[in-house]
Amino acid sequence: MTNSWTDIKNTDLVIVMGGNAAEAHPCGFKWVTEAKAHRAAKLIVVDPRFTRTAAVSDYYAPIRPGTDIAWLMGMIRWMIENDKVHWEYVRNFTNAAFIVKDEFGWQDGLFTGYDPATRDYDRSSWDYVIGEDGFAETDPTLENPRCVWQLLKAHVDVYTPEMVERITGTPADQFLHIAEMIGETSAPDKTMTSMYALGWTQHTKGSQNIRGMAMLQLILGNIGVMGGGMNALRGHSNIQGLTDMGLMSNLLTGYLSMPTEAETDYATYMSTREFKPLRPNQTSYWQNYSKFMVSFMKAMWGDAAQAENDWAYHYLPKLDVPNYDVLRMFELMNQGQVNLYFCQGFNPLMAFPNRAKLTSALSKLKLLVTIDPLETETARFWENHGEYNDVDPASIQTEVLQLPSTCFAEDEGSLTNSGRWLQWHWPGVSPPGDAKLDTWIMSQIFLRVRELYRQEGGSFPDPILNLSWEYEDENDPTPQELAMEINGRALSAVSDPNNPGATLLEAGQQVKNFTELKDDGSTMCGCWIYSGCWNVDGNNMARRDNSDPSGLGVYQNWTWSWPVNRRILYNRASCDLEGRPYDADRMLIEWDGERWVGNDVPDIGVTSRPEEVGPFIMNPEGTSRLFARGMMRDGPFPTHMEPFESPMANVFNAEMRGNPVARVFESDVADLGTSEEFPYVGTSYRLTEHFHFWTKHNKVNAALQPQFFVEISEELAAEKGITKGGWVRVWNKRASIRAVAVVTKRIKPLICDGKPVHVVGVPLHWGFTGVAKKGYGPNSLTVFIGDANIETPESKAFLVNIEPAEEPVA
Repeated sequence: MTNSWTDIKNTDLVIVMGGNAAEAHPCGFKWVTEAKAHRAAKLIVVDPRFTRTAAVSDYYAPIRPGTDIAWLMGMIRWMIENDKVHWEYVRNFTNAAFIVKDEFGWQDGLFTGYDPATRDYDRSSWDYVIGEDGFAETDPTLENPRCVWQLLKAHVDVYTPEMVERITGTPADQFLHIAEMIGETSAPDKTMTSMYALGWTQHTKGSQNIRGMAMLQLILGNIGVMGGGMNALRGHSNIQGLTDMGLMSNLLTGYLSMPTEAETDYATYMSTREFKPLRPNQTSYWQNYSKFMVSFMKAMWGDAAQAENDWAYHYLPKLDVPNYDVLRMFELMNQGQVNLYFCQGFNPLMAFPNRAKLTSALSKLKLLVTIDPLETETARFWENHGEYNDVDPASIQTEVLQLPSTCFAEDEGSLTNSGRWLQWHWPGVSPPGDAKLDTWIMSQIFLRVRELYRQEGGSFPDPILNLSWEYEDENDPTPQELAMEINGRALSAVSDPNNPGATLLEAGQQVKNFTELKDDGSTMCGCWIYSGCWNVDGNNMARRDNSDPSGLGVYQNWTWSWPVNRRILYNRASCDLEGRPYDADRMLIEWDGERWVGNDVPDIGVTSRPEEVGPFIMNPEGTSRLFARGMMRDGPFPTHMEPFESPMANVFNAEMRGNPVARVFESDVADLGTSEEFPYVGTSYRLTEHFHFWTKHNKVNAALQPQFFVEISEELAAEKGITKGGWVRVWNKRASIRAVAVVTKRIKPLICDGKPVHVVGVPLHWGFTGVAKKGYGPNSLTVFIGDANIETPESKAFLVNIEPAEEPVA
């Protein structure tokens, strides 16, 4: 989230699209009700189903799963056509004025540089014209036909309300009504907030879904302001912390990136990370990358990381592919190329696509180790549960070890919520039986592996043998020790750059935040964006001061937010070029003539003059990006791409199936169905009464929602002869499942390209472990294909068929 949960109460308009906050995030949704009650804010919901969020909305519109980009590009077109643009913001805080290379263009749904043989783009033309002075050329008038603004206008021109209706099924009159509501927030004293979740990310173009809304928000001037922003609603309490701490195959902590095989030395690696400013006087904060990176390497390997050996750069793995996401891992597993798989706090057999393929892959392992407080289907994949998990245990040779761990209520430590707040918590109860802390379990594994390397050697044992492990009890590092390590400290005396001869930090002293990190080996830091969480002031994550002098829900002393306790990212953009707030009643920061002051930590140097430095200091432009300049694998502008399984062809290129650069494995192409075989659109979602796959172990939750079901419209039920509460079979090329049919008015057929499209809703939460009745879940049916950029599977749009069926045999 660019903003915080508590800030949502400051908005004038909420749009929930790609999510269902009232059901999936009920505690956070209270801030929407606060906005409605105290600011008379309006709520728009755009969703294939009339959800509980839609039930309390001011306006609802349906949409076909997988068509959000067409809807968003149409909305941008309407804003431009009707002059609903925050012009001062767009001219000064976006890259609208930047001139793009003549070679860049698009045709038939594809951008320049596409190679069908490699299913990839040459993105060299997706860049600015760089002048002889080394800076990007711009046209402040926005009239140059090659400037980003003019290219954007041309790009969205085809997305008329009629085209949007043809693709998405959203009736044009409803689309236009929403456009008028959204357009009002282009005024400097009006804001809109966007709330989204997996309904946007779980597509083969999920990253572009989010970019589409971000572009709309930038045009309206709604990023960096109170009551605005792009607010991702994370599915677990610590999913934000997972990505922050680098638990992705292509990331290190703090969104530092893993090196590739081509980056054979540290200098080559750094040459593409320390971005130089693209405009005069701008700040490119990534010029501090080396300080973050060296401090991270010192946290990892201590004295073994020295300038003479490039800070142990050769210890880091080098990626031979963009990343090793779960899809690639299970593909390799299914090919027999993986022997051992550790599965910690995760249930991939129920969470990831094409359950038959997942079962096949797990069956080819030599050893599967699960670390979890509960019995999971993944740990029991080898058991036969009838048609719910029809396998032959005797044919599966995989050895499974289950290591019982504690759950969050039995741990001490911090959780990072969607709003980037690190909140310290304490154990409520003692763990049962033999359950152990995850940190203890991982420590035992590491110490045993290290001892094996010490005794037996190996081809390259150095990264394991030299790993820094400086804990009072090496068998059981404490949460406090880990948090202080993540924050960072001085390894030797650090001089004060603003006071020659003076010492800024003594050896062993915690750094205040990442501004004190060095790249000379004198500091260490486990995660630079978390630096400040446990500093010289102590455990800032444990703060519980709920005072709010601003009255705007900032709560500056309640816990700690990354980075540097900032509550709203890009908050410099809330002020004009003179540093005056666009909306004085919702003032975040302002320029007092000498420095930035206000209710939040400035997202800019505190003495940086407002007319000189742009608000988006993580970009070398100093501006936000309406044009993505080569950073997205599938295009610098979002463009409509159908799901890989779709009821209709792409209206811009009938030959193009899905995202042309999505994660696709050849072995899965044969499992893709067509609309002739499978005419209905399936989509997945969660329910209020259950939390993922946990609460089916709880009798109360199981009683509230005991049985697996699918939702269909009254029209589809009549067409197929399906009765309310009757059993149905839902199938495609990947699986056949049975469920109780919930026939509802909440889903209605959509008219897309002149034809009715029916949606079948498939909630998750069920499996074959726990106290709830056995069920399948949507991932039996979903496609094993992922987003082009982050490779999230396309679980929100797939094709199925449906018919009445007999009740399964228990």
